[in-house]
Amino acid sequence: MTAEQLISFARGAPSLDIVDVEGLKAAAVRAFDADPAGVTAYGTSVGYLPLRKWIAEKHGVQADQVLITNGSLQADAFLFDHLVRPGDAVVVERPTYDRTLLNLQRMGSELHGITIQPDGLDTAELRKLLESGVRPRLAHIIPNYQNPAGVTLSLDKRRELLELAAEYGFTIFEDDPYADIRFRGEPLPSMLSMDTRGVVVHASSFTKTVCPGVRVGYLIGPADLIGAIASKATSLYISPGMVAQAIVHQFCVSGDIERSIETVRAALGERARVLAESLRRHIPEARFVEPDGGYFLWVELPQDVDVEKLAPAAAERGVAVVKGSDFVIDGGRHALRLAYSAVTADRVDEGVRRLSEAMEAVRG
Repeated sequence: MTAEQLISFARGAPSLDIVDVEGLKAAAVRAFDADPAGVTAYGTSVGYLPLRKWIAEKHGVQADQVLITNGSLQADAFLFDHLVRPGDAVVVERPTYDRTLLNLQRMGSELHGITIQPDGLDTAELRKLLESGVRPRLAHIIPNYQNPAGVTLSLDKRRELLELAAEYGFTIFEDDPYADIRFRGEPLPSMLSMDTRGVVVHASSFTKTVCPGVRVGYLIGPADLIGAIASKATSLYISPGMVAQAIVHQFCVSGDIERSIETVRAALGERARVLAESLRRHIPEARFVEPDGGYFLWVELPQDVDVEKLAPAAAERGVAVVKGSDFVIDGGRHALRLAYSAVTADRVDEGVRRLSEAMEAVRG
């Protein structure tokens, strides 16, 4: 297979055609012109201060509640390192982001996977777990267009989670990088914005709205927590990348970010729609929830299709997928995560057709 022929549903990254390269180049020039000293200096571990202020205003919080990091995965890592000790119980969604699972397993957490339903985490199952005596330190939740399941946590469940966190004394870690990439439906308020009792720590990123290469994410939480993590960050790397953060800041204040989000939304909305149509046509027995936004669609396949065999068979036919088993502590052997973000709409159907061929081959 030559690289041109590969159709990759594996990576949650935007294709180059929807990245505003010209806007970023112009933002870079403005950043160096506006603040050469700030852009080229070490800076502070909380991040580039004008961008920190912009993020605080976007979320309606104080600037000292914001820490800017190298991507939101580093925000996750900082929070886990600060709050979670070996043996601590941690609630995760089932399925959930594979790197989160790996990082928490590496820390020696006792992981409790709670089933995801079409409207998000099964809060009744979580309540049962809490009533059985488990006392988690943290619940990791991806509320909008979840990675990998593609579903959104309903407003009622957001309220219930906040109640449970207050009642049972755990932190909700709202990991929310996809919120702005909405194709359908109304935006729901973040749990951060609904929280009156200081139980939520929120993370997001510019990876999905600007581009992955900037590696700019952030953590929002109580000022004392952010301050403690910031002092660890100082020892670790003095400051994150000021150049990237200053470029992102100029991109945001100019309004280019809004245009970028519109571009990404429109393109990914079309790709998601075509993917759902193609699955219905080529693999009618596939079960999935069509996402209202984000980058991912989760497909449950028939019991006689083992993704351990399907993934290599698909690769042989020039289509890359990620096995569902990567996103759960155990199980997921008949599921796939399909990222439609990097596949242009005209290639989606061909990718699904190849996948259905691979499926027939492993069933045969």
